[in-house]
Amino acid sequence: MPPATPHINTPPPLAPPRLHGLDLLRALAIVLVFTYHYALFVSGEPTFGWVSTLGWTGVDLFFVLSGYLIANQLMAGFRRGGELSLPRFYGRRLLRTLPSFYVVLALFWLFPVAMGGRPPPPLWRFLSFTQNVGLPPGTAFSHAWSLCIEEQFYLVLPATLALGWSLKRHRRALAWTMIGLLTVAACAWRDHLWQLYGREAEGAVALYHPHLYYASLARLDEFLPGVAVALLKHGHPRAWLRLMASPRVLLALGLAACVTMGALLLDGYYINGYGYGRAMTALGYSLNAWSFALLVMAALAPAGPLARVVVPGAGALARWSYALYLTHKPVGYLMIQPMAAVGIAANAWTAIPVVTLACLLGGWLLHRLVELPFLALRDRWLPTQFLSPGRATTGDSRSAQHA
Repeated sequence: MPPATPHINTPPPLAPPRLHGLDLLRALAIVLVFTYHYALFVSGEPTFGWVSTLGWTGVDLFFVLSGYLIANQLMAGFRRGGELSLPRFYGRRLLRTLPSFYVVLALFWLFPVAMGGRPPPPLWRFLSFTQNVGLPPGTAFSHAWSLCIEEQFYLVLPATLALGWSLKRHRRALAWTMIGLLTVAACAWRDHLWQLYGREAEGAVALYHPHLYYASLARLDEFLPGVAVALLKHGHPRAWLRLMASPRVLLALGLAACVTMGALLLDGYYINGYGYGRAMTALGYSLNAWSFALLVMAALAPAGPLARVVVPGAGALARWSYALYLTHKPVGYLMIQPMAAVGIAANAWTAIPVVTLACLLGGWLLHRLVELPFLALRDRWLPTQFLSPGRATTGDSRSAQHA
């Protein structure tokens, strides 16, 4: 590796104004996940109706947001002529994700029965972010599977983008070709896995989650729509400006696509007596992610409704979303017995505000006591992931995700 270019450690630039649209989408993602896990681990029934049934798609939205936010930061730095430092990039990522993750992981290991779930995989699987490989549903801290896939994505993306950006010719065409080919390959792979694990016959669906739903190769393509949004922004700036001038059209298309996908998933994702739908397994995950990408584009339009309308509480949920994701499931499980002691059934409507407030408190405490201090250390020790002359880039919204 060539020696780093000497530079003066100047402070990083001020973070750009928060984009309320990204806050809203991130808040929506954690709300969807909460409703899904509430039904599975608290009430035992779809308390929020079809929202609970489709709540798992909140993870898809998180994947798309992560793909955009990280790719946007990297491409913005490349456009400024910055030289990416992989040690700095990974150092910033580790200070962002590991402290809160380790705190919750330690609690699961110290109090496995109280935190809920069957015995977890070996500790080294969590530490190496391979817990999602062959993961049986219902194990303790099982929702960390998506964090494993995110870390695997972060392991590959920066070097891949840096290599692609270094090409002098045809780099945009190559990037779009790769996004297309990887998406098609993921759909084909899920179709193959469906033939093995998709039907109820002979109990094959028992292996659907370990080998497909939680599997890296079957889900990594859901980051690609977010990467595509960043590529459109930085690789085709004039086309991007034209799109940003039509925010209502983008929002209408995004909502129409998401509503259509929601209806299709409700009807064909799982069919009682048959198993998981083949089309929804092979194509549904990808199409759902691309639908969310349209909403991300609508949220990025400065004059659009999503960017201009401030929804009370969305900013807080966005800031706490990582901590909430880590803590909401065990906190919800922990509340069942105390509520029963005072006569509140887990499936009663009166349980909803109690569990919701407890989860918000748990997420806020983890965010305030662990996440924020380490983010401050990160910004002090590693203010940028680029070497001179391209300085730090914080993306569109640090508050939407401390990426």
